[in-house]
Amino acid sequence: MIIIDYKDTRPIYEQVVERFKTLILKGGMLPDEQMPSVRNLAMELSINPNTIQKAYAELERQDFIYTVKGRGSFVSGDGNLVEKRKKEYLEEILRLARELLEIGMPKRELVLEIENLQI
Repeated sequence: MIIIDYKDTRPIYEQVVERFKTLILKGGMLPDEQMPSVRNLAMELSINPNTIQKAYAELERQDFIYTVKGRGSFVSGDGNLVEKRKKEYLEEILRLARELLEIGMPKRELVLEIENLQI
C-alpha cells in the first residue's frame, strides 16, 4: 500500500502524504474508508508514529481525510478533491509555461512538447 523510498530526499512524512493523496485521487481508497491506524501503519513501515501523525495532520489540513474522535481517520467524501487537484496542477503548469515563454521558448515549441507528451 505505502512504500517509503529511503533514497528520496523528501522527509518521510511528505512521502506518506503523497502516497495517500495518490491513492485517494486515483480511487484506491474510497470516500469514508477508514485509514490505517497511526500505530499499525508506523509498525508496518517501521517508522516513528509521530511521523505518521504528522502526515495525517497534513492530509487533514489539505481536506483529503477527516478525523472522528475515538474512531480514527477516514478518507474525505468531498467529491471535489480531484477537481481541486486538477485546478492546482493546471495553475502550476500555466505558471511554468509563462516562465518558459518569458525566457524565450517559442509558444509553438511548448505546444508541440505538450502534444507529444507520452502517458
